[in-house]
Amino acid sequence: MLPERYAPPYIRCCKRGSIMRIFIAVAHLLGAGHLTRAAALGRAFVKLGHDVTLATGGAPTSLANTDGLTIRQIPPVKADGLNFKTLLDGTERVATVEYLALREEKLLDLYRAAPPDILITELFPFGRRLLMHEFRNLLELARTTLPRPLVLASIRDILATPTVEGRVDETHALLRSHYDGVLVHSDPTFIALDTSWPRVSEIADLIHYTGFIDENGASAGSWPREGIVVSGGSSLASLPLYRAALYAARQIPHRRWTILIGRNIPDGDFTSLQNGCPDNAFVERARPDFRAMLARAELSISQAGYNTVIDLLNAAPRALLVPFEAGGETEQMLRAKTLVAHGFGQILREGELSPDVLAALAEEALNKPLPPCPDVNLNGAAQSASLALTLFKEKRAVSQRLLSALWRPLDDALARAAGLGKTLSFWWRDDDAATVTEALERLLALRDRFALPLALAAIPERFDPSLADRISEILSVRLMVHGWRHKNHAAGDVKKAEFGADRALGHLTVDALNGLKRMQETINARHSSLLIPVFVPPWNRIAGKLVPQLPHLGFTGLSTFGDRPPPVPGLRQINCHIDPVDWRKERSLVPQEAIIATLVRAITERSDGATDEPIGILTHHLVHDEAIWEFCEALLERLPVEQPERSGVIQWPRIGDLWPVDRRN
Repeated sequence: MLPERYAPPYIRCCKRGSIMRIFIAVAHLLGAGHLTRAAALGRAFVKLGHDVTLATGGAPTSLANTDGLTIRQIPPVKADGLNFKTLLDGTERVATVEYLALREEKLLDLYRAAPPDILITELFPFGRRLLMHEFRNLLELARTTLPRPLVLASIRDILATPTVEGRVDETHALLRSHYDGVLVHSDPTFIALDTSWPRVSEIADLIHYTGFIDENGASAGSWPREGIVVSGGSSLASLPLYRAALYAARQIPHRRWTILIGRNIPDGDFTSLQNGCPDNAFVERARPDFRAMLARAELSISQAGYNTVIDLLNAAPRALLVPFEAGGETEQMLRAKTLVAHGFGQILREGELSPDVLAALAEEALNKPLPPCPDVNLNGAAQSASLALTLFKEKRAVSQRLLSALWRPLDDALARAAGLGKTLSFWWRDDDAATVTEALERLLALRDRFALPLALAAIPERFDPSLADRISEILSVRLMVHGWRHKNHAAGDVKKAEFGADRALGHLTVDALNGLKRMQETINARHSSLLIPVFVPPWNRIAGKLVPQLPHLGFTGLSTFGDRPPPVPGLRQINCHIDPVDWRKERSLVPQEAIIATLVRAITERSDGATDEPIGILTHHLVHDEAIWEFCEALLERLPVEQPERSGVIQWPRIGDLWPVDRRN
């Protein structure tokens, strides 16, 4: 459940032409590879003319290319060295619950500021378990966005194979409940997802291979080759390789060694490496022309990270791979073994790394011919963006086709009313309001989207003045009196009722009067016009003996559910007729066809002149699940205030005009 402060409005603004909003959430805990890949993906969307927000939650890192991206840093976390079970905050202390809550708040605020058309989570839910809470709340936030964005997971070629029982089940359940697809940035002819992740067949329909995301894009070309280039990741885990390379360089003095140090290696370590350099070696920070350097190198000595391997495949030097294996990591070793299986490079195990062994293997590699370059798809960024946009369009198209068939009876009924020159009045009542909640905010967001009048039937005993404050700025929302305590007084198997026939009339009148007075007294005087003195009995059941007494108690209106009974002098009754909640079963959505059939009957009765009562739509925001919210949104889309093809057919009177007690309303 989302914290209350993150309740909607999450209604996307009208699009500016065909420009779409993309939101990519990434949290890199050790190196910068995940961030680099996410940025490359984002730039591919930018090249297609779309807006991209990249929300980064790892340690601040200087990216080589951020062209067109909106980069937003939230309070950072990183792994405690190679311990991925502990998170450190931006001051190198263990991240507290409060600090993680602040991260989450900033992340969700970024989303709310510009709700996207497409949401992409990098690695999650296949990884980032320590950040499960913030990612799940981000997904819940996306679920409440109207209309919902396309949600995709973005993952590399190789994942950490789950070792905890139930982890795969949990991940697959999250994918089924929240995601529309998984972008696997790999070429399945080179490395397929089932190399590292079990039971891929269970989610095969969600998997989309994109090819590898090549950060540097263009081919490096062909150059004369000389020298050795040593590179590692941007984390401290690459220090042993750098240090061994400095000593190995002394044993191969006839070659120039260039040792490129990751941007996140502390300055003290960088200076120490520089000071230990032999004459034939040069220590520099990682450079943006790394691809070109590899294309000119006789030999590359490196780890086997995702981006480095792509550079190797593109530039095709001889390669000596020292995969990162500390902390039980298997990703780089699997990738390195795949390269070797394709005839590319050789492996030096991290546990066997020493200056002498490194020098010996380097000499051996230098005497080998250049490796064949595997035929691998390296156009993953562009293909990912194109695929995501295609999935977005397909999702919308499928949804529209299904909805068109579902809603055709309603469209036909409205068309018939238009042909007869009829005007159909609709109104909307929501029951059980008491205070400002996440669900209420979502209800108001839905109302805002369609700019419709709304009557909130509030429970007097539970009524919080903050509710009046919240809706006071919305001209077309009014309050009604929803009984007194919303307490069931029916005995045994009798249907629930607070104002049922088995209670004495005196008790009924006292409770009804208490409800009205409580509402009048609680609402601030400056908000008094918000209250319409309409009685709405809980469970829509009221004793016939109480109805004639309502005008004497100060009520001018009554609203229940179903067909309107004969009128009572001094009391205007307008009921609701459509309720999407299946109260008899699991309180989820009534079969949509049944709801639409009921609505069609109501329209037909008014088209034929059997009644002129406005058609009432009843909702209960506190019990809505996602299916009910989505149905309500779809229904209101088809009953807009202004609909050119049915001009004059549909109208939504103001609540104050339905019960014209106060003409100022």
